[in-house]
Amino acid sequence: MGENDIRERIERLREEIRRHNHLYYDLDSPEISDVKYDLLSRELRELEEQLGEPPDPGSPSVTVGGAPRDEFNKIVHDPPMLSLDNAFSREDLEAFIRRASSGDRSPAMCCELKIDGLAVSLRYRDGKFFLGSTRGNGRTGEDVTKNLLTVPDLPVNLLGKVPGELEVRGEVLIKSDDFIALNTLREEQGLPLFANPRNAAAGSLRQLDPSVTASRRLSLFVYQVVFPETYGLKSQFESLEWLGALGFRTQGNECLCRGVSEVLGYVERWRNARSSLPYVTDGVVVKVDDLGYWPELGSTAKSPRWAIAYKYPPEEKLTRLIRIEISVGRTGTLTPLAILEPVNLSGTVVQRASLHNADEVARKDIREGDMVWVRKAGEIIPEVLRPDLTARPEGSRPFRMPPNCPVCGSEAVSLQGEVALRCVNRSCPAQILEGLRHFASRSGMDIAGLGERVLERLVETESVRDIADIYSLSVEDLAELVLTGERSSRVLGEKAARTVLASVESSKDRPLASLISALGIRYVGSRVAEILAEAFGSLQGLQSADEETLASVDGVGPRIASSVAAFFRDARNRETVARLTEAGVTGRVQERDAATGGVLKGLSFVFTGEMTGMTRSEAESLVKELGGSAPSSVSRKTSFLVTGTDPGSKLAKARSLGVKVIDESSFLEMIEKARKGKRPEGVGSDGDR
Repeated sequence: MGENDIRERIERLREEIRRHNHLYYDLDSPEISDVKYDLLSRELRELEEQLGEPPDPGSPSVTVGGAPRDEFNKIVHDPPMLSLDNAFSREDLEAFIRRASSGDRSPAMCCELKIDGLAVSLRYRDGKFFLGSTRGNGRTGEDVTKNLLTVPDLPVNLLGKVPGELEVRGEVLIKSDDFIALNTLREEQGLPLFANPRNAAAGSLRQLDPSVTASRRLSLFVYQVVFPETYGLKSQFESLEWLGALGFRTQGNECLCRGVSEVLGYVERWRNARSSLPYVTDGVVVKVDDLGYWPELGSTAKSPRWAIAYKYPPEEKLTRLIRIEISVGRTGTLTPLAILEPVNLSGTVVQRASLHNADEVARKDIREGDMVWVRKAGEIIPEVLRPDLTARPEGSRPFRMPPNCPVCGSEAVSLQGEVALRCVNRSCPAQILEGLRHFASRSGMDIAGLGERVLERLVETESVRDIADIYSLSVEDLAELVLTGERSSRVLGEKAARTVLASVESSKDRPLASLISALGIRYVGSRVAEILAEAFGSLQGLQSADEETLASVDGVGPRIASSVAAFFRDARNRETVARLTEAGVTGRVQERDAATGGVLKGLSFVFTGEMTGMTRSEAESLVKELGGSAPSSVSRKTSFLVTGTDPGSKLAKARSLGVKVIDESSFLEMIEKARKGKRPEGVGSDGDR
């Protein structure tokens, strides 16, 4: 390549990598695998080195992460939170150790498993947690203190005395089982799935509402003390032990290695053993153990020279695709499933993999009888990558989705704007069963005893054809129910039947938000259900709301409003709601304090700039406690824009829309009056000024 060709390729790579950085760091929705991204980054660095001149300061080769979101307060990192260079081979690791060595001296290395999560900074003052932030672009991160406080692994008060300020850095992650459960729930709600655990953790921690973060079951490991010499720490291995003694959770499988052979031994030991861990690790971080040597080794603009991350290549195996089955979900979606000859992949036997939809099958040209390459996406979810065309049997035919539902035989249709086919029969046994599972689940009405086999038999015997039928069941209906299992069959029995009915009866006292969520309205998960419950106060109030009214609720929007309105327009759904109400299932409403609870109802407050008396999240919490809302962006529906120091672009937008602008002191005065039951002057009961 000539110099001009190199420069053109560099610019194309920079543009492409910036786009992928935006998808990965800012939107938590990557399009390509880590391996493909690392290859693009390596090519960029090599081409920039060929030019023999310093790379542009804005090049992705010397920048870290993504830009902090405007909705969060900004936190400056000193020193910066850098990313690690990657190693993909034995030779890469050996080269790193040679660079870190001085003469004949080969320093000891602390090897730690690499956690696939979101890097965070945790700050303590006199042993008490007071500030937490994301890495952001490495120099400036986002204040996620409130969200971090919902993570059970975070010690709020340290076990030992640490005077002054302490900064610790670590990784927020989501464990494999919790990741699968989260994606299953999102699929039921018609929401896009997280690509991998890292993006699930990042998307969960960077929520504007801490209650959403709390529902995601995040975990935390720490791995670094900032300014360790302040605490007399001399080695990385010693630092991890010190952190553990203070009450922090460390990853726990670290090992002190001396020489290349011991480092490589650690890497090989965990290559397969990592599949037994309850969380995803995609490599090994190798660090110089002597902390006093770190300043001498220094860092580049992007990465420290005293550490490197070895990445395991994704495991891919070849197996036969026996057939493609069609499953029918709660909303009638027909999903193709690959039934595979059993194959051991990343420590577990894989026999099934979702093919997502007909377009995906056609794009990859996957056919029954093919030998196919499979892997675990994000080290967890089985995925069919591609067929081995050289092994394709003669006479194979492209796969076609069936024109009818495989369970009830009804027509399968493709709705406007959707790729998926759906069964149009609302009485389809498959849909009824999935709907019942969702209704009785812990996130719904939490009816203990209505497990898989009980529900299957109730549907098979047509004892239950609708969720409202649950509340008409008798002891006799359940006691004689024959449950068949893999090894035997049994009758449920009168004692077990009474236990189930007791749980059914107690479910009538579930909160309104749980009832709304349990109905299975598309796009309505637990958080949206809470918003709707608060906005309308009863199931009947929600049912009566038109689409425009629904869309005007902050946090709902047109897509959800359309789905909710369509659900309650359906005559069968309205009949179900009527039967639930008749049975006493109306959803318990948590009453607000009459004096202050609804004073700000119908008012929305947007914040911009730095608050001096409190954090932005604390100010938003005050608004919500008094019945108001605190959206992240300005619109014509915004009641007040509250400005701190250095307000951003929201101020100009608010002025252009005629939104009332107040400063922090006016806001606090307004809150104080609201606590005494006084609504802001000039604002009516419906929120109009």
